[in-house]
Amino acid sequence: MFRFNHMELTVPKGTLDASREEIRRFYGEVFGFDSLDVPILKQTGLLLRTDPETSQFILVTEQRNHLHCPGFDHLGFLFDTRAEVDALLEECKKRQERDPRVEIKEYDDLVTGGTTVRAFYVRFLLPIWFDVQCIEHAPGSEPERAWRFA
Repeated sequence: MFRFNHMELTVPKGTLDASREEIRRFYGEVFGFDSLDVPILKQTGLLLRTDPETSQFILVTEQRNHLHCPGFDHLGFLFDTRAEVDALLEECKKRQERDPRVEIKEYDDLVTGGTTVRAFYVRFLLPIWFDVQCIEHAPGSEPERAWRFA
């Protein structure tokens, strides 16, 4: 068994100089990420932590050869409820009204058997989409094993 530890995202040189505070603010306010400037690879990267108590983080660094994601490449964030997903979607839409660089892809619910996935994608100044979703299970179709946080 394993769990997510980290992801490194590379952006074009100059991106963090120009947008560090905007990235920090958006991902902090929308997803609650804690952020730190960290010296790494002869530069100051931006570390976005999902929770200061865990080792889960996204490290953003600048590179000449950086990530390009023209398609549906994404990192998924699983929330407990539809209400949480819908509230985040509304927050992202409000931010998009103020800043068209906030990109959103909305999806109809995906119903497969007794499972319904409620999701949308969002991207802001980073080269990857974030898939914000919840998975609802009809009675009797709950998985045998599931993550539980104490």
